[in-house]
This record gives sequence, structure tokens and C-alpha cells, in this order.
Amino acid sequence: MKINTAEFVISNSEVSKCPKEPLPEYAFIGRSNVGKSSLINMLTNHKSLAKTSGKPGKTQLINHFKINSNWFLVDLPGYGYARVSKKTKETFQKFITDYFEKREQLVCAFVLVDIRHEAQKIDLEFITYLGETGIPFCIVFTKADKISRGKIDQHVAAYRKALLANNWEEMPQHFVTSSTEETGRESLLEFIDQINQDLFKDSPL
Repeated sequence: MKINTAEFVISNSEVSKCPKEPLPEYAFIGRSNVGKSSLINMLTNHKSLAKTSGKPGKTQLINHFKINSNWFLVDLPGYGYARVSKKTKETFQKFITDYFEKREQLVCAFVLVDIRHEAQKIDLEFITYLGETGIPFCIVFTKADKISRGKIDQHVAAYRKALLANNWEEMPQHFVTSSTEETGRESLLEFIDQINQDLFKDSPL
């Protein structure tokens, strides 16, 4: 897939105020400081579409970006470790779960995980939540340029082991990415493009 246009549409904290257009949505979410904004900018080939920051918890709203005028990329707040108040975290949690459980346009969630670290409890809990809720998702390992190729394979294998230990029957679909080196860009966009083609083929849109 070639990204021809990528435009910011709206930010809000209420699912009811999200765009009404019946276009497929792909949501990106992960622990704070996992490199989400950098990944989004790399995928869309825009240096500053999503706001990057050295401070965790920069994204605090549901952000919709329309891509090629026919699908939405949704940038969701990071979970865990953000230096915000407990009340604010509870608010984040509420509209994040509202989005996942009420947003009919959601086609797939991409859960971002820093490949340098062992499986984190908060990531495993969130993945389990998506599985139990029946929400289609993929795992996107980020920052692959920070470790060697051999270590990448080891860390993915360790993650698979952790998931199997948490009652998963198999490793979910996953991608290994690096925003710096643009690793995984084509495979991720091809994955989205294939889903879109199938959806539009069966839709009157």
C-alpha cells in the first residue's frame, strides 16, 4: 500500500464524538514510551503526523487520522507508567475500553511492545483483555534496531513462551518493526491493505 494522503481529523475523549463515517479503523496502543508516535509517523511517511515526545503519556486523547481517504489510523493513549494522576489514568482507562468495546468501525488493534524487554505484566494483561473481549489484534514489536538480529528472534520466542504460559494456544499475528530503519513498514501496510480490500469487496461503500 502506498500512503498518498494522511490527515488529522479529530481528537476527543468520547467514543460518541468519533467520526461517523463507516470506514475501517486500525487502532495503535501500547505502554507509554513504546515508540507509538514514531511508528505512526514512519508508517504514514509523515515526520510529525503524531506528536513524539521523550515524556511518557504524551498522547491523552483518541486521535483519528484519515489515510488515503478510505481508512482511519487511530492513535490511542499509552497505558501504564505515564506520569499522570490516578484520576487521569482512570479516565484514560475508561475511554480506552469504551473505544474498544463500542466502536463498530474498529477492524484491528495493534498492540505495541518494546522488543528489548521481557514480557511485561501490563502488556500481557491488556492482550488477555483483548482476547477475552473478542477484539481482533496483532502484536507489533518496536525498536528492533536497538538489538541484534539474533536477540530479536530470542525475544520474540520468549514472548511466545510467556503468552503460552498465560493460556494462549498460539502466538498472535505479530510484526517486528523499527521506526528508525523503517523495518516492518511494508508488511504492516500490506496487512492493512489486504483487510481493506476484503472489506470493500464485500461492502457497498
